[in-house]
Amino acid sequence: MKPISLIRSIVTVGGWTLLSRGAGLARDLMMAAYLGAGPVADAFNVAFTLPNMFRRFFAEGAFSQAFVPMFARKLQGDEAEAQRFASEAFNGLTALLLLVTLVGTLAMPWLVWLMAPGFTGDSRFDLAVGFGRITFVYLCFISLFALLAGVLNAYGRFAEAGFVPVLMNLVFIAAMLLAGWQGWDMGKTLAWATPVTGIAQLGFTWVAAHRIGFRFRPARLRLSPDLKRLAAIAAPAMLAGGVVQINLVVGRQVASPIEGAISWLSYADRLYQLPLGVVATAVGTVLLPDLSRRLRAGDAEGGRASFNRGTELAMALTLPAAVALIVIALPLTTVLYQRGAFDASDSAATALALAIYGAGLPAFVLQKVLQPLFFAREDTRSPFRYALLAMVLNAAIAYGLSPVVGFSAAALATTLSAWVMVAQLWWGSRRMGGEARADDRLKSRMPRILLACLVMGGTLWGAAELMAPALAAHGLRYGALAGLIALGILSYFGSGALLGAFRLSDLKGLRRQR
Repeated sequence: MKPISLIRSIVTVGGWTLLSRGAGLARDLMMAAYLGAGPVADAFNVAFTLPNMFRRFFAEGAFSQAFVPMFARKLQGDEAEAQRFASEAFNGLTALLLLVTLVGTLAMPWLVWLMAPGFTGDSRFDLAVGFGRITFVYLCFISLFALLAGVLNAYGRFAEAGFVPVLMNLVFIAAMLLAGWQGWDMGKTLAWATPVTGIAQLGFTWVAAHRIGFRFRPARLRLSPDLKRLAAIAAPAMLAGGVVQINLVVGRQVASPIEGAISWLSYADRLYQLPLGVVATAVGTVLLPDLSRRLRAGDAEGGRASFNRGTELAMALTLPAAVALIVIALPLTTVLYQRGAFDASDSAATALALAIYGAGLPAFVLQKVLQPLFFAREDTRSPFRYALLAMVLNAAIAYGLSPVVGFSAAALATTLSAWVMVAQLWWGSRRMGGEARADDRLKSRMPRILLACLVMGGTLWGAAELMAPALAAHGLRYGALAGLIALGILSYFGSGALLGAFRLSDLKGLRRQR
């Protein structure tokens, strides 16, 4: 895969992810209007977090990172052998997921208590347990989807898997519209919509894999040498994924005693996940199979070019988004969320969390850029060790600062520990081959990208002050926010082009490849 083709693939995945995040934002705007930041919203957010937390632990945090490099290498040699290996992995993951889903559903009161001990003794606890027993089965469907998506990505079929998250959010939106029309209980509607979305996602991806010739059929689990090796590689990645999820649990524990705090963090999370998902998911999804193929072929120079172009594109899109999330956090949350049951105090609290998350956005993306360097070499132990240190730091900051700064300690801990994780990944990558070194183009453009971000930040700050009355007016605020964002985009890309942070020829080359 040439660097320009790599960028094209990143843009493909990023485009679908952008649609998904946009639909997810629309979903959360509707949830905020229907539920606000009250007990039902807190309870559903915890119940929805649980299957997604385990999904990242099993599928995205372990199987995908171990499975994709092994599968991509087998695909270079014998496609039939690759299909056999994928089928064994699918059956092994299915058996594991069924067991975890059964245990998790039975242990739901303990899981809710672990996630949100502050719920104990009020209505949110029983609501979260009830919702959780409905939503937890989603773990099976979405984790198997992640494995099938890895197969499609190894074939360079990024669009099919990229569409699936859009489908999930469309199902949620339709469910809320139907519930509002029929007068159904909104919390229960959202809970039951969760497994329905999982079925839809897995079904769509199953058909896409079938079309490229892959057949997955249930079979008796057989511990073949390949499956044993997959488990050995996945185990450290699974532990690393567990560490990341412990950080999430710590954040929820810190926030749970304050009613509305979990919802504030969740709504802020949705906004910063928009650029994070678009860039980090796209870059990480494309880089891992590409680096795995290059390592097998001994193409160190091509690997370095792919790593540098992925890093350049990631930072060119992430850094301005981070500055914008910090500078205009309050206008964003006020205009997008403040309506119905979501009031001004909810907007202020969500904006605070959003600004803190924004400061960590480049770190979250850089992790996705650096981790494929390790996973492509089937090295899952080093990221695990790094994640352990980041976990200890996250817990120390969250628990230590929560008596002083309240719920925002959870967001602050997440951001600071993310930067520590990046520092460790960068230091660890220095002992690798040439792929991890920055080339002259990246060294030249990074300072210019930073300068263009500063120009954009100053422009946004001044414009937000001047447009404050329009941003607060109900009839004008949507247009005012759109104008503010458009001004930020123009100032960034205009100053970036003048400073040489990026060139029009790069975009023309991408267009020709399309």
